[in-house]
Amino acid sequence: MSDAELDPHGEVSVDRLALADELAGANAAADGTAVVASTDAAEYALRLGDDALVLAQQLGMWITRAPELEEDVALGNIGLDLIGHARSLLHYAGTATGRSEDDLAYWRDEPEWRNAWLFEQPNGDFAHTIARQLVASAYLVELYAALSESTDPTLAAIAAKAVKEVDYHRDHAVQWTLRLAGGTDESRRRMIVAVGDTWPYVDELFVDDELVERLAVEGVAVLPSTLRPAFDAVIGEVFAEAELEPPSGRTAFIASGGGRHGRHTEHLGPLLAEMQVLARAHPGASW
Repeated sequence: MSDAELDPHGEVSVDRLALADELAGANAAADGTAVVASTDAAEYALRLGDDALVLAQQLGMWITRAPELEEDVALGNIGLDLIGHARSLLHYAGTATGRSEDDLAYWRDEPEWRNAWLFEQPNGDFAHTIARQLVASAYLVELYAALSESTDPTLAAIAAKAVKEVDYHRDHAVQWTLRLAGGTDESRRRMIVAVGDTWPYVDELFVDDELVERLAVEGVAVLPSTLRPAFDAVIGEVFAEAELEPPSGRTAFIASGGGRHGRHTEHLGPLLAEMQVLARAHPGASW
């Protein structure tokens, strides 16, 4: 049972006990003992968990604001899927330091977050959200498909489950890209602007660094650079059908490492402030 599933009637179902069992199972060895992530594996899981949680927060802001009621439901479901991914990944990351997924979500400040810049870019208009979602989901499909073969059983299990969900997320983004690019003159204009504004944040997703290189040697992680050809092929097909020109020559990536090393754009701080305010105002509260 996923944290959130879109059933044939478009209803959201959330089963917290089932998710708790999933987390426990994913982090248990064959003999039932708890698995503790290595320092490197925990940092890698943190990156992926932060990507998922920040994007989920962004999509949740569309509820009651989407252009049609069905999109309130669809974006809400995609966001809930991503929260499920984030919980699994942050739970695993926390085993290295004894912190829970809540500790990592609500009690880290901006420099401690490891999400890529793409995920923290603001929603903008609906076309900007779809452009960001197209890039994010196309990347995540390739990432989780490859990571499902990881030698780390916990990461492999999380990825095998997540890839089925992000495949739906990608299809949703593709259909909206085609719809907006092939709609009115105004919707096409907005889609072209949105793709141009989003594209500078693509390169960071595919940069290899010392952490992933170490983990890739052990078969634990996936080298991001190896995912780029498949990503480009998918995006190329979508752009060809939508009659969109692939942007080129612009990148926001910086040599100091960007979001993976805690250096963020001006957009992450306000997002975290909104996401964390309740937990920080009422420490230890539960309901």
